[in-house]
Amino acid sequence: MGEISYRGRRAVSLENDHLRVTVLVEGGHIAELLHKASGVNPLWTPPWPSMEPSRFDPSIHGEIYGAHAESKLLSGLMGHNLCMDLFGMPSQQELAAGMTPHGEASIVPYELRVENGELLARAVFPMAQLAFRRKIRLYGEVAVVQEEVENLSPLDKPTAWTQHATLGPPFIEPGKTQLRATATKSRVYEADFAGEFGFFKPGADFDWPNVPLKNGGTRDLRVYSGAAASGGLTTHLMDPQREQAFVLAWHPETKVLCGYVWRQRDFPWMALWEENCARKFAPWNGRTVTWGLEFGVSPMPESRRQMIERGSLFGTPGYRWIPAKQSAVVCYCAFVRQSDRIPEQVIWDGEAGLRWE
Repeated sequence: MGEISYRGRRAVSLENDHLRVTVLVEGGHIAELLHKASGVNPLWTPPWPSMEPSRFDPSIHGEIYGAHAESKLLSGLMGHNLCMDLFGMPSQQELAAGMTPHGEASIVPYELRVENGELLARAVFPMAQLAFRRKIRLYGEVAVVQEEVENLSPLDKPTAWTQHATLGPPFIEPGKTQLRATATKSRVYEADFAGEFGFFKPGADFDWPNVPLKNGGTRDLRVYSGAAASGGLTTHLMDPQREQAFVLAWHPETKVLCGYVWRQRDFPWMALWEENCARKFAPWNGRTVTWGLEFGVSPMPESRRQMIERGSLFGTPGYRWIPAKQSAVVCYCAFVRQSDRIPEQVIWDGEAGLRWE
């Protein structure tokens, strides 16, 4: 299959009888993970119009996307994006030099093609001096993803590498959508994340799933907030005693279950991001609902300098080294299926599929 148009964006799709996966040319975002039987794509489609990042001009598009550091990224953001070499905001100096939030992996053009039953993606991140390759293959209701990153630099490189998988409406419904994960030790983002709508206690350490609140008490993170407006970010060490980590989300009315499974040693952290009509500025405009399941090598979205200075959290490293002129490979799977309940456990047996407990 050649290039298609998806919500006004250049894209390439791969599908079987159960799933359709759609990847955007610019930014490489996995924009669609459509479960054909239910018609549900759990991935987030922003409520604002989407455009190719290469066309973004702040003097023309600032009214729609805002006039801030994230505007170019948000103009083209959709679904599951890759945060590569940076997970979070650049420093002021990096911004001035042209770096964007979460790194250039979310805005550069990718070479996409379908070949021998696989959707192949390739890109070079020139500022980070990294080459990226991804292949996606479908097995029933499961999409198996392999990613390879090559360090083009002659220096060993401390790297951020996070899968910014974001779910959205109608799959995410306040007070209803449920979550399960192999999370253990956890921490609330240290800064006040959402102002008056941020109810979590900044910097608080806790055990999954009960997050401490500013005004006392806790909230169970396994159910999406039922508040009229809320926002927050927590990070979670995925159980180091388990070979595999997972996160599952389930909508009790549609009975649709989606999730990701990966090797814990590849991505030991998951940041859980909630935006529930809390951000009032463009393009959010107080109307956006997301649940970000951001699994990767770093605990918190922060600048590169902060990532390196943090070093580790709970005794676990907060970034990954890629040696000079060498490559690193990871593999994970995404799935969407129908289920009468949300399982407490899932095990990925590779091409054999998933087992539920």
